[in-house]
Amino acid sequence: MRQKIRIQLDKFLLWRTRYLDDRHFILVLAVIIGIGSAIAAVLLKTSVHFVEAWVRSIRPSENWLMLVFPVVGIFLTVVYIRIFVKDNIGHGITRILYAISRNKAIMKVHNMWSSMVACTITAGFGGSVGMEAPIVATGAAIGSNVAQSSKLGFKRTTLLVGCGAAAAIAAIFKAPIAGLIFALEVLMLDLTMASIVPLLIAAVTATLFSSVFLGEQVEFYFTLKDPFTFAHFPFYILLGMAAGAVSLYFTWMNSRVEKRIKKVKMPYRRVLIGGGILGVLIFLFPPLFGEGYITMRSMLSGQPENLLNDSIWGFFVEDSEFLFIGFLIMVLLFKAVATSLTTSAGGIGGVFAPSLFMGGITGFVLARIINSFNWVKISEYNFALVGMAGLIAGVIHAPLTAIFLIAEITGGYQLFVPLIITASISFLTVRYFEPHSLYTKKLAERGELVTHHKDQAVLTLLKVENVVETNFSKVNPDQTLGELVKIIAKSNRNIFPVTDNDNYFFGIVPLDEIREIMFERDKYDKVRVRDVMIIPRRKVELQDSMETVMKKFRDSGQWNLAVVEDGRYVGFVSRSNVFNVYRKMLIEFSED
Repeated sequence: MRQKIRIQLDKFLLWRTRYLDDRHFILVLAVIIGIGSAIAAVLLKTSVHFVEAWVRSIRPSENWLMLVFPVVGIFLTVVYIRIFVKDNIGHGITRILYAISRNKAIMKVHNMWSSMVACTITAGFGGSVGMEAPIVATGAAIGSNVAQSSKLGFKRTTLLVGCGAAAAIAAIFKAPIAGLIFALEVLMLDLTMASIVPLLIAAVTATLFSSVFLGEQVEFYFTLKDPFTFAHFPFYILLGMAAGAVSLYFTWMNSRVEKRIKKVKMPYRRVLIGGGILGVLIFLFPPLFGEGYITMRSMLSGQPENLLNDSIWGFFVEDSEFLFIGFLIMVLLFKAVATSLTTSAGGIGGVFAPSLFMGGITGFVLARIINSFNWVKISEYNFALVGMAGLIAGVIHAPLTAIFLIAEITGGYQLFVPLIITASISFLTVRYFEPHSLYTKKLAERGELVTHHKDQAVLTLLKVENVVETNFSKVNPDQTLGELVKIIAKSNRNIFPVTDNDNYFFGIVPLDEIREIMFERDKYDKVRVRDVMIIPRRKVELQDSMETVMKKFRDSGQWNLAVVEDGRYVGFVSRSNVFNVYRKMLIEFSED
């Protein structure tokens, strides 16, 4: 069956090369990817909400089950991954960036569905994570596998990965412009006409299809109630600073909790510890259950007191304004802990929805505090929305995505000015203390992150095996100077690697080092190769990255370095050859 499918696919690709050029073929694939990503978004949203509705239906009569459900969800997720997937599928956006940086944008087939199933279990049972990262990872995997099936190269595969990611964001939020900007800003794709058009087509296609199936239930949709007053812009500056501080707290807490939980080596013990603490937090603070969009709707619909429903704190704080603000601050602080516990213990989900959740509470709390002093009356509704943009800008380092996302889900651009102010200040505040987002931090620490700079991207794609030269004449350390001279006479290179009979590398004989004695015939039988060879300070391992190779060139000051594998001689790599291959790849990489 597979053989027949491959034959038919090959026939189609041959037909397409005759009648459809690459650019138009990419546009067709962008539509297909947009549809696939929209279907994935609809399926995941529907499945999570179905499971969550079932869990919540049990909650009124059996509230203590909230202590158990998160553990059950994470446990089932871990079992599913270990038995059925047998691969690491966590940190969805990070895995996309890794695929682009280190794996030629290739993502595995199971990535088109594995994250969806795992996230359904985790989030449906109350895991305090969002569905956005799994949906984006699914869309990116769809783009990658469509590109692989179509026999496209790295550049176009990367573009289709971006199309899948853009389509996923557009489908979730009904925001095609935000989806486009997300692909450019977070995945750091090149901003060219050749990339913008497919990204837009994929995003718009996904928006249309998700709207058909979900209508206005695509996460949430609001119409602005209060106009923006320019006199309030100082408060939006304050909100930007507060959002930046909360973003830093979220990033710091995520790293701290993850390190603590990862110290527990046994996976199922990690589930019990992390899931157990999460269950206690959700029992004490019910708004931490699941994604948090119900909480956001309550705040934005003018009913923030609904957050106290089924909470043990309701009796204590319902009659006190400041105690209620204190309750919201505690929810804000513990949301970062709950999200980090969920993912660290083995659950699958993202930080996008938690960032919106925390941003909404940050904006609402700040507005409520300002209003409580009766100095000025500011819109808590607007502050909650703008606060969401502030946290997205700070946590994932994507201010433009944050600005256009909130602008699109509110149906207009009346808040454009405060969105720009708050998102920019939040981003700049976080960037001063933390140069990398939650998505890129680990990759950057391991040196596995490719930025939007083409030269660094191309350098990462270069492999030592692609630039190694092997046309060098080898000599044995026991050979005489006379035998060496005969070898030199037949060679057109000026470096001679010294190896034994098993090809183990000992050193090199540069022609310049023996030029003075090579014509002294009385030394031909007295001097051995081992007497004139040099042991180089630096050698290149075949598996070294090109960044490591370039560093070795800089440290040694040499133009040629020997390449070895497990101590055995392979060849030489030269700066000039690296630069020549690099220039060719850069030209190809830059073509529209």
